[in-house]
Amino acid sequence: MRSFVIGALRLVAASADEQVGWARRHGVLTDEIALDLEHATGAAPGLVAAGALGEAVLAGLREIDAVFSEMSGDPDRWSPEALGGDEAWGRARGLARGLLEGEGFGLTPLPEIHVSR
Repeated sequence: MRSFVIGALRLVAASADEQVGWARRHGVLTDEIALDLEHATGAAPGLVAAGALGEAVLAGLREIDAVFSEMSGDPDRWSPEALGGDEAWGRARGLARGLLEGEGFGLTPLPEIHVSR
C-alpha cells in the first residue's frame, strides 16, 4: 500500500506530457490522476499509524487532494490540455514533487495500472 501512495504522488508530480502519455497508455481519463491521489489519501492514515509513512506525507496528500477538490465541477480543468496550463495542476505538481523529495522517495517510475472494463 505504501508503494501505491508513492506511485500516486509520482503521477501527480509528473510533467504534463508524462501525465497525458500515462492516461493514453492506460486508456483512462486524466481525472484518474486525482482519483488515485484521493484513494492514496484515504489509505495514508493507516500507513502513518503503522509507521510506514510520516505525518507530513498525510498532510501533503490532503493538501493536494484539496487542490483537486477545488477543481471539481469544471470539466475544462480535467482535459489533457489543462494539465500543462492550469495553475492548479502546477500547484498540485509542485506539492507532490516537494513531498517526494522531502521524504526521499525520489521520482520513481510512473505507476502501472490494470483497468477492468
